[in-house]
Amino acid sequence: MAKKKDSLIEEAEKITDEIDQLKKKTEKSKTSKTSTATKAEKKPATKAEKKPAKVKKLTKKELEEAKKEAEKTLEEELEEQLSDEEIENFQIEKVDMERLTNRVYDILAERESEGMFQSELWKKLKLSSRDGSRLSLKLERMGTITREKILEKGRWTYKLIIKKTPISTQSIENAPCLVCPVEQKCSLDGEISPRNCQFIEDWVIAEMKKPAKSK
Repeated sequence: MAKKKDSLIEEAEKITDEIDQLKKKTEKSKTSKTSTATKAEKKPATKAEKKPAKVKKLTKKELEEAKKEAEKTLEEELEEQLSDEEIENFQIEKVDMERLTNRVYDILAERESEGMFQSELWKKLKLSSRDGSRLSLKLERMGTITREKILEKGRWTYKLIIKKTPISTQSIENAPCLVCPVEQKCSLDGEISPRNCQFIEDWVIAEMKKPAKSK
């Protein structure tokens, strides 16, 4: 009976030892995994990982082209789309183009070298931006205005400046000299002269009394 008891005790001790060994192995395995994970976290990045994404460097020409594209105005975009003939023959439906262009000249002539922003002018003439832009291209091709490209309130636009005002005969249409009955006898030193002509005097007085042309 005593031997059996001793045998059971020995077996119990063996089992206890085995359990202790298993616990130690388990703890050692956990410690090893934690250590490996920590090393992986602290491991410095490889050259490939450190190397930033390669950014393509633009050439000077490409930078200039990108800048020009960003600064492109409506007129420049239209100019690329339209032929010379389409610009030069531009017409606005049901609009007297000669009268309209003369109106443009009158307004710009008042501003002289100061010029006028095209958006302001088109608003004054009640034109759309597209029609106004085509008209400005046409007038520039005709050589009567210049377009000065400027940055206004963060946007690129044009200032229109009168370059050459077309000759108008309106101021002399009623001049008496054109139908003067004694024109052949008129001279600076003669009895009949522009210096003492009653016809010219009456004409000048009548012109001065006319109301100023509305702008």
